[in-house]
Amino acid sequence: MPKEWLKEGEERARFRSEEQRPNFVRLEEAVLNRWEKDRTFEQSVERRRCERLNGEEEGCEKFVFVEGPPTANGLPHPGHILTRVVKDLVLRYKTMQGFLVERKAGWDTHGLPVEIEVEKELGLNSKREIEEFGIEEFNRKCKDSVFRYEREWVSATKRVGFWLDMNSPYITFENAYIESVWWSLKEIWKKGLLYRGHKVVPYCPRCETTLSSHEVAQGYKEVEDPSIFVRFRLKHEDASLLAWTTTPWTLFGNVALAVHPEHTYAKVRLKGSRKEEILILAEARLEALELEGLEGEYEVTERLKGSDLEGKEYEPLFEVSVEGEAHKVVTADFVSLEEGTGVVHIAPAFGADDYEVCKQKGLGFSQPVNSKGRFTSEVPSWLRLEGAFVKDADRRIIEVLEQRGVLFKESAYLHSYPFCWRCGSPLLYYARESWFVGMRSLRDRLLANNEKINWFPAHLKHGRFGNFLESIEDWALSRERFWGTPLNIWVCEKCGTECCVGSVAELRERATSSVPSNFDLHRPGIDEVVLKCEGEGGAGEGCGGEMRRVKDVIDCWYDSGSAPFAQWHYPFAEGEEKEGREGKEGREGKGFKQNFPADFITEAIDQTRGWFYSLLAVSTAIFDAPPYLNVLSLGHILDEKGVKMSKSKGNVVDLNSIFTGEGAAGADALRWYLYTAGPLWDDIRFSEPAVKERQKKFLNTLWNSYFFFVTYASIDEFNPAETGKIPVGKRSALDRWVVSRLNSLTQEVVGAIERFEIHTAARKIEEFVVADLSNWFIRRSRRRFWVPEENFDKDCAYLTLYEVLVSLCKLLAPFVPFVTEHIYQNLVGAVSEEEEERESVHFCDYPSADESLVDAELEDSMSTVSKLVEAGRRARSDAGIKIRQPLNEVVVVCSGEKQERNKQERNKERQGQARGESVVKFGLEEVVREELNVREVRFEEVFDGGKEYKKVEVEVNGEDGVGTSLFLDTSLDKNLLEEGLVRDLVRRVQGMRKELDLEYTARIKISFVGDEEVKEAVKNFSDYICEETLAVGIEEGKPSASSSAIYEKRWKIGKKQVLLGIIRT
Repeated sequence: MPKEWLKEGEERARFRSEEQRPNFVRLEEAVLNRWEKDRTFEQSVERRRCERLNGEEEGCEKFVFVEGPPTANGLPHPGHILTRVVKDLVLRYKTMQGFLVERKAGWDTHGLPVEIEVEKELGLNSKREIEEFGIEEFNRKCKDSVFRYEREWVSATKRVGFWLDMNSPYITFENAYIESVWWSLKEIWKKGLLYRGHKVVPYCPRCETTLSSHEVAQGYKEVEDPSIFVRFRLKHEDASLLAWTTTPWTLFGNVALAVHPEHTYAKVRLKGSRKEEILILAEARLEALELEGLEGEYEVTERLKGSDLEGKEYEPLFEVSVEGEAHKVVTADFVSLEEGTGVVHIAPAFGADDYEVCKQKGLGFSQPVNSKGRFTSEVPSWLRLEGAFVKDADRRIIEVLEQRGVLFKESAYLHSYPFCWRCGSPLLYYARESWFVGMRSLRDRLLANNEKINWFPAHLKHGRFGNFLESIEDWALSRERFWGTPLNIWVCEKCGTECCVGSVAELRERATSSVPSNFDLHRPGIDEVVLKCEGEGGAGEGCGGEMRRVKDVIDCWYDSGSAPFAQWHYPFAEGEEKEGREGKEGREGKGFKQNFPADFITEAIDQTRGWFYSLLAVSTAIFDAPPYLNVLSLGHILDEKGVKMSKSKGNVVDLNSIFTGEGAAGADALRWYLYTAGPLWDDIRFSEPAVKERQKKFLNTLWNSYFFFVTYASIDEFNPAETGKIPVGKRSALDRWVVSRLNSLTQEVVGAIERFEIHTAARKIEEFVVADLSNWFIRRSRRRFWVPEENFDKDCAYLTLYEVLVSLCKLLAPFVPFVTEHIYQNLVGAVSEEEEERESVHFCDYPSADESLVDAELEDSMSTVSKLVEAGRRARSDAGIKIRQPLNEVVVVCSGEKQERNKQERNKERQGQARGESVVKFGLEEVVREELNVREVRFEEVFDGGKEYKKVEVEVNGEDGVGTSLFLDTSLDKNLLEEGLVRDLVRRVQGMRKELDLEYTARIKISFVGDEEVKEAVKNFSDYICEETLAVGIEEGKPSASSSAIYEKRWKIGKKQVLLGIIRT
């Protein structure tokens, strides 16, 4: 360091002084307060809306985002935070790119998730108990509960830095939203897609309601169920059909047995250790017998086609009444030979395929199970199963089958089984009347619209999501529940006419009594609204009877799937007659048509069969268009052991420990950890120590680089505006290199974000900040800043570092918005004449690479230098010589193979030589010299070296350097040893300065006690010692007792003992 810095009382800082070790939490809270005070978020949107182009006010291009609405009846957890910080990054980035990005918050407020929580609070356990409690009061409790944790959600959203318009959110329980949903259902009704049907549907016996196929897809668990093979004895011959099932309870609903008409079936005579009998099963499934240990103990007596078995009658297993013809063999193409016996037990009340085949064959129906999933009195009384939950009865049923001699085999079967996605109860497939949306008829349109969507990761498009669309079922829309959007279907009690009401105005027009202006569209009020039968659609052809609404509400996933239009109260809001976003041009007006389709949505992976699907389904049914163009699917947040977080396991992280309190890492550190942990579509193992590690490695390094600049820039009164714009081409190779790297980095970061490879972008920035900026540019440039007098090179160093830090703030602003705001306002606010620039980094345009400043040859040369330095350090390590010990020389040989075998090798040789030439061309051999602490660097084509030279091979640009070797002279003379000793001594003094927490500018005196060799070394290098330690002098012996601020410490340097003292001046 220089000896002279500032005169007493001299003006120091143009930039605000900073703490060397900042409290990032306090910093973030200060930034939040400023954002709130200055309405920074709102301004960032309005500035883009009202940019002035050519003197005229025009809206800029829009980037449309739709918020996937959370439910605020539970606290936010790290999984929610991940989605919020990813959304925020993309939306900040697009705003800085010049897009108008409006961000309306949303709340999902209906459905089972809400009802179940309220049931728990009220101690209610069934629909009957809710009705006794009162639907109106129950729904009021539900409405109150959905915002129970709103304050926590808003707080967490703001605290993590997610800029979202939470002052005017869309709320799915509001009348305006419901009215838009009603409009969409009427549009579907008019297309003949909304219909009532009696089908087997996924059903939750605890919630007593049907579920949709996409809800079912979210609740599968691996479970072990009984697997049984059962004999069904034929009536008119001495043989039994052998069928397989994993749901013994459904046997009470058995009506038929199905076989495939084209498959070959075998009559098998058992013999040997088993009782002799004849069984019939598919020939391809005889392994079922062999697995039972009967290999060699049976013989096939006859083969026949499945069609030959059709019509055969069998004895029922239980005495359960069936309405219609039953207990006969039918043929069906869905019978598989993958598992089981090729004979399928058919229970039409409990299986969709079963229901359809019985309907086609004109067979009867039996459903001895009620809506709670419990057996009715139709089950024989002697079984004592009436009132038992069906899944709990399996063991009793198996025992009875065995007693009756019809159980052939029992084992455990591990398989995936659906559970209710909200209450966790096992689902049943249960025949009942429901309202459906005919999605199967839209399958091809769903697939076609999916082709217009960009999926991240791409494999979901034709994989998880595409496969789901390929096998799509009609949407079971209705729910026999209470808190939800009422199904807007009314049915005439007299003539059975059905009508669908598409608006509140239509409701008032057709109601037999007045509907108040403040009327709540929810149950039970809507149940009391009676319409006059005027024929379907109010055509005036009805019977005049009273029409009453069906009691169902709709699937809450339909609510959230309507968000693109319902959040704007489409088509009822004013201005919706305006044209849409032709050519993606932004409009001043707000509304659905100006915001459809969305450019971007993102949620967790489970939404592929949740919100991502419901959005596409609703949009396809109504508009035949994709509702979003780009969708990013996120992985889940796991604990540090890889286990999914849950309250019951006690492994959910308390977010307050990250945002507040002593030692908290803060929001920027959390964000950076989530961005860098891996691809966003992969699961992330979360741990607070890992968050703090990211803070230490990246944020602290960024801060240290910034702190270094403002400290010395203040000392030297550096002012970028006064320095002027020095062309990059006139600066040093080191300056040109870091500017080139910054522009290359900008290209890489923008490309990665556009591909939603956020982890790639973040990791590249971190690599630049840690390796290129801090550990290379700043460390290599320290002496340029430390020279006492002003000079051109010093100005270049300051200006380059300033420009890089300002550009980094802009590049990093969407990632870590707090610390970049703080740094930017100090760096730019101190010097900029532009009011806008002083206000926020988030008002800036996102950096774009200046290709004229990218010097690929210089970057490649510096990379070569880095590889040479790495190899040289490896050679030192192999020789046991530390880096602080100076050496005479290093020789770099780029000679290639002596015997060139082909043209390619000759080209490689020339490349190797060119690397050495370019290093010299840019003057970078000085960098190698200083980094390896040698007095000379030579580049040769041929060099044999000697016994004092340590040879290492150099890897250049990821490949073995072609003929590139490094020879390190390891010989040591007296002068080199002295210099090595002094460098160790300087390192100890610097450590003592740090222990005293001295300012960079603090002057000291040094005292030392050592042997004669130490004395001579200090004498010969005293100027160097003072320059490096900012000492005004160095003296031998212990300091006098009167000296103030004495700090002494004994050190072992090599084999020598040295007592060092620091005296503050």
